[in-house]
Amino acid sequence: MAHRSEVVGRVSEMTARRALLNAGYEVAKPETDEPYDVVFRDPVNGDWATAQIKTVRVREDRGGALVIYAKKGNGQPYTKADADYIVGVLGNRVYITENTEQAEYWSSSETRAAERWIELPAELVDAAQ
Repeated sequence: MAHRSEVVGRVSEMTARRALLNAGYEVAKPETDEPYDVVFRDPVNGDWATAQIKTVRVREDRGGALVIYAKKGNGQPYTKADADYIVGVLGNRVYITENTEQAEYWSSSETRAAERWIELPAELVDAAQ
C-alpha cells in the first residue's frame, strides 16, 4: 500500500487537474519525471505553462494560516525554470499563483487566500453562459 503522503499528493494532483479542466484549460501530465507536475494551455491566449502542485497545509500554530511549501526534494525552492506556477490544493479548493521562487507561500486564512491567489473553480464552467 502507498504511503499516506503519496496518496495525499496524488489526490491533490487529480483535484488540481480537475479544477484546471473545469476552468477550460487543456491539461497534460508528463510521461517522464519532470520538476513540474502538469502542463496546461490557457483557453484564452493559447499559451502553454507548467505547474508544480502542492497540498496546502493549515498551520494551527499560526492561527489557521495556510501555507504552500514549494520546495524540491533537496530543500530548494522551485525556480521559474522548474515551473511557471505553483498550485495549492486544500480539500476541493484549488489556488494558483505565479512561481516567484519562494520556498513558502502564505495566507492568513481561506478568505485571504482567495484574495491573494487565484481560486480555480470546483465545478465545470459553462462557456456558453
